[in-house]
Amino acid sequence: MAFSMLQLFLFGALGPRLVGELGVSPTVLGLTTTVGFGTAAVLSPVGGRLVDRIGPRRSLVLLLSVSAAALALIGSAPGPGFLLAAVALGGLPQALANPATNKAILATVAPDRRGPVTGMKQSGVQLGAFAAGLPLTALAGSLGWRGAVWTAAATAALAALWTLRTLPADPAPKAPPPRSSLVPRGPIAWLAVFSLFLGCGIASVNTYVALFGAQRLGMGPTAAGALVAVLGVAGIAGRVGWSKAARPGRAEWLPGGLAAGAVGAALLLAAALAVHPLVWAAAVAVGVFAVSANAVSMVLVMQRSTPGRAGQDSALVAAGFFAGFAIGPPLFGRLAAADRYGPAWLLVAAEFALACAVATTWAVRERRAAAGAA
Repeated sequence: MAFSMLQLFLFGALGPRLVGELGVSPTVLGLTTTVGFGTAAVLSPVGGRLVDRIGPRRSLVLLLSVSAAALALIGSAPGPGFLLAAVALGGLPQALANPATNKAILATVAPDRRGPVTGMKQSGVQLGAFAAGLPLTALAGSLGWRGAVWTAAATAALAALWTLRTLPADPAPKAPPPRSSLVPRGPIAWLAVFSLFLGCGIASVNTYVALFGAQRLGMGPTAAGALVAVLGVAGIAGRVGWSKAARPGRAEWLPGGLAAGAVGAALLLAAALAVHPLVWAAAVAVGVFAVSANAVSMVLVMQRSTPGRAGQDSALVAAGFFAGFAIGPPLFGRLAAADRYGPAWLLVAAEFALACAVATTWAVRERRAAAGAA
């Protein structure tokens, strides 16, 4: 999970260096996220079916191998065009990540432990944020940003070899299942729309918070990159804790509450323009609330998925999340390019508010349906 989205966090943490050394504008920086996650959103339904067919170990080896290749190409990019093409390749690991890991959990973990294990698994994404924001940003100070990205690529390749050698073998690939609808329905549809708005806000924070710190708050590149690391550590704690709390009967109310907390985090980012130290509290709050809400949504997918469709349903919800990642940063980037960070953070707050409204509406409908059935 850490490697599946590492490129996103690298662009966020290394944004000040990319803008200065590679001539990447704030708008193009946002397009890197759009291209990567737009590709992931398109491939996610196919990725879910692939995982259901070939099994989690093969899927994870493929994920890590392609991550290594994409990172190596990003580190070799001579300009923005090549950079965007390499980022598109990195969309495939993102499309495979949630279906493959959720399928592995369903196959190996007892039902009463799936919530905490899913939270730990989802926290791997934030481990990637920490790695990009602290050790890799520090490494970029001595080796340059390309050296830091190449180091990440080599580590991904080693992880692919380790996975191949240590995980139990998958059964023989299954015959292709009958084609089912790629349109999410019922709880999966609500979670996909919730994830769309949540992804818009999270991606904007991940992509631009370091650049915001450097351009408007007077932070150096390393300190600005550390904001991504702080967000990552908070996200790890939040995802583990909230996923453990996501038990049936309670879990459906958590996404709305966490999205409401994320609105407050976005408002803190806006307030940091006047009181600079608030940016650190805002980074923590984004991790504890917004980032954690995505992990809870994956717990709900496994609780509500029909037998045999865990990979497909995970992919459909992930597609909504990735679509949000593709849409959010370009909208934010236009405002950032005009140095209008205040309205940009208010836009993020509005996106989180929409996620809150969708999740709360669904939870109320679920409660009424349960009361009617009783």
